[in-house]
Amino acid sequence: MGAIWQGVALAFCPAPAGVQSVSVTQVVDGDTVRLEDGRSVRLIGVNAPEIGRKGRSSEPFAEAARQRLQALVKASGGRIGLQPGVQGRDKYGRTLAHIYTRNGDNIEAQLLAEGLGYRVAVAPNVALVTCQQDAERVARQAGLGLWRAPAVRTAGQIEQSGFALITGRVRGIERNRGGVWIEIDEGLVLQVSPRLQGDFPSSFFEGLKGRQVEARGWVLDRSRKGGLKSGQARWLLPLTDPSMLERVD
Repeated sequence: MGAIWQGVALAFCPAPAGVQSVSVTQVVDGDTVRLEDGRSVRLIGVNAPEIGRKGRSSEPFAEAARQRLQALVKASGGRIGLQPGVQGRDKYGRTLAHIYTRNGDNIEAQLLAEGLGYRVAVAPNVALVTCQQDAERVARQAGLGLWRAPAVRTAGQIEQSGFALITGRVRGIERNRGGVWIEIDEGLVLQVSPRLQGDFPSSFFEGLKGRQVEARGWVLDRSRKGGLKSGQARWLLPLTDPSMLERVD
């Protein structure tokens, strides 16, 4: 595993110049750390399983992801290289950043290559999408971590809101003031918001109808609070980057 990963790291994930060295005081979970200066840092490009809180059970591999991140930070002497994203904070006030070991290895890609998180891309913080796709592919092809069991579901298997990988066939595409809407089998629609349409080339949608696709992102339940209108799909998955939708046939 190590030899395979090193090739990916060297080819796609060099640490950029000017990375800030910071001290980590706590690894909160598999994709969040707390710094000595008080900042919470959410790693860009990886969505780790959720740690159980308030009586809820942890998701599979959540503790393994946290322990692996702790080990990587410890091996780096408790200090990491910090490269903030184009969008520097999320809605919770956390710093959004790529982080690196003292040897310059990208930590998000390491976690992805070991199957300890799913790759995500949320514009405008998409500089390492290619690297992270390759890293996740290593784990997926080897059946590591989260990829040991089937991770991709059909729309008919969605039971609640939250992050999901979904496969289905495109039934239709509609454009209106709300953006581009991609209708999938079994009550799911994907949305490209007007704000992000410029990130999707026009060729992206060509020939998409009738194709089998795999989408990933945070699914929303439009039936909650009476938000579902007649004729609408119950489940909505906003696409945050073109790489969050792939053709699979």
